[in-house]
Amino acid sequence: MGYLLLEGGAEFGGRMAEPDRLAIARAGGPDAALRLIPAAAAPDRNAVRAGRNGERWFRGLGARNVAVVPLVDAASADDPTIVSELSRARLIYLLGGFTHYLGQTLAGGAAAQALRAAHAAGAVIAGSSAGAMVLCEHYYDPAGDAVHAGLGFVPGACVLPHHDTFGHKWAARLLERLPGVLLIGLDEQTGVLDDGTGRAWQVLGRGAATLYWGGLVTRYAAGEGFERPGSSAPLQT
Repeated sequence: MGYLLLEGGAEFGGRMAEPDRLAIARAGGPDAALRLIPAAAAPDRNAVRAGRNGERWFRGLGARNVAVVPLVDAASADDPTIVSELSRARLIYLLGGFTHYLGQTLAGGAAAQALRAAHAAGAVIAGSSAGAMVLCEHYYDPAGDAVHAGLGFVPGACVLPHHDTFGHKWAARLLERLPGVLLIGLDEQTGVLDDGTGRAWQVLGRGAATLYWGGLVTRYAAGEGFERPGSSAPLQT
C-alpha cells in the first residue's frame, strides 16, 4: 500500500516544498514517475496553465520524470493511454480547482481505478484543495452547497481546505450533515502525509491541521503528528 498526501491549497509555492519533497522521496526519489492531473482547472480553461505551473514546481524540487496527463473530462478519464500512464506512476497529484467537476470527471471512470491500482502498488496519491477533497469518502461542493461521494481513499472523512481563510466556515453545516464523519481542516500551504497505513499522519508546511471529531476541535501544528481519532481502523481502503 502506498501513501496519501492531502494539502489545503495555495500549492506550488512557499512552504509546500516540505510536503512535496517528502512525497517525492516516498515515491522513490527524483526519477520516480510523477504525473499531474489538471482536470479540476478545466472548467475555466485553466488546465494547461495550471499543469505547467505544477510541472515547473516539481522540477524545481528536483523531480526529473514529471508530466501532465491530459485528463480534463469524463471521456479522457477513460482514455486507455492516460489510464495506463497513471497505473504505472509512483506519484499522482490532483490539482485544485472546481471540486464537483473533478469528482464527476473521475467518478466511475477507469482513471479512478488506475489511481487505486497505483496506490495498492505503493504509489503516493496526492491532492491539493479540490484534489484533496475528492480523495475522501465525502466531499463538499460549495458551489451547490451539497455533499457528494468521493473516491474513498480516506474513508469516513471529509477535507475542509483553505481552513485558515474560508474553509473553517463550512465546519458547522458539515458537522450537521455528516454526523460520525471526521472533518479534516487543512490550512493553505499545509499538507498531511500518512505513514502508509492510514492511521498515523504528519502535518507539514506552514500552518495546521484541525480535526473535528466527537464534539471536539483539535489543532495540530506543522511538525506534529496525529492518529485517526475514535478508531483504530485505517483511513484508506
